[in-house]
Amino acid sequence: MKLSVVMAVYNEAKTVRQTIHDVLAAPILDFDLELIVVESNSTDGSRRIVQEFASDPRVTLILQQSPLGKGNAVRAGLAVATGDVILINDADQEYTVQDYPKLLAPFADKNVNFILGSRHQPGRAMRRPNDQKLRFYVVNSAHWVFTFLFNVVYGCRLKDPFTMYKVFRRRCIDGLHLEADRFDFDWELVAKLIRSGYRPREIPISYESRSFDDGKKVRWIHDPLTWLVALVKYRFARLQK
Repeated sequence: MKLSVVMAVYNEAKTVRQTIHDVLAAPILDFDLELIVVESNSTDGSRRIVQEFASDPRVTLILQQSPLGKGNAVRAGLAVATGDVILINDADQEYTVQDYPKLLAPFADKNVNFILGSRHQPGRAMRRPNDQKLRFYVVNSAHWVFTFLFNVVYGCRLKDPFTMYKVFRRRCIDGLHLEADRFDFDWELVAKLIRSGYRPREIPISYESRSFDDGKKVRWIHDPLTWLVALVKYRFARLQK
C-alpha cells in the first residue's frame, strides 16, 4: 500500500527541515511513501527550506500564495493525495515519526479505517513545559472540557479527538465535504468521519509540546470560539460535496 503524509507549513523554519528529513526516513512498514508539503508563503524562510526537497521523487510541493490557515493547507494536501492511507503530520517537532509503525500496523486489517494517536498518558499532563505553567494548566484543562463536549455531542468516548496524528484510509474522505480553514478543521474532520460511520481506534503516542514563545499558533480567544461553533455546526452540516 501507499502512505500519503500531508504536512502544512507556515513559519516553521526552525523545525521543518528536520521534520521533513524525519518523515522521509520514518519506519513505515511495507508502505510506499508520498510526502505532500503545503507551504503557505511563510515570512521566515520556510519556503526556501521546503524547496530544498523538490527533487526528491517522494515529495510533492504545493506553494500557496498566502497563508489561509492550517485547515486550508491540509485540505489542499488531501486534494492531491494518492495514497491508500493518509497521515497528517505537522511541521514542528511535537510528535515523533517513531510512532508511525504503531499507527500504521492496524491497517493490515482491512476492517480498520481510522486511527487517532492519543497524546493522553495517565498521570502525566499533556502539555508540560517548564515555563508558562499557569497558561498550560489552563490549556490542559480546556482540552478536557472540549473533549467532554465533543464526546457528548458525537456520542463517543475519545480521549484525544484533537490530536494532530489522524490516520485514515483515503476512501473514507471520498466525496466528503470539508471546508474549515483553521484549527477547527481538526473538529470537522473527526466529526464528519464519525458521522460517516468510521469510529476511530485510539493508540497512545509520544508528545512533547512546545511553548507559545516557540511558535505555537493557537490564538487564546478566537480559536476556542471557532471550536465551539464547529462543535455544533459539524454535527448537522452536510457530509457530501
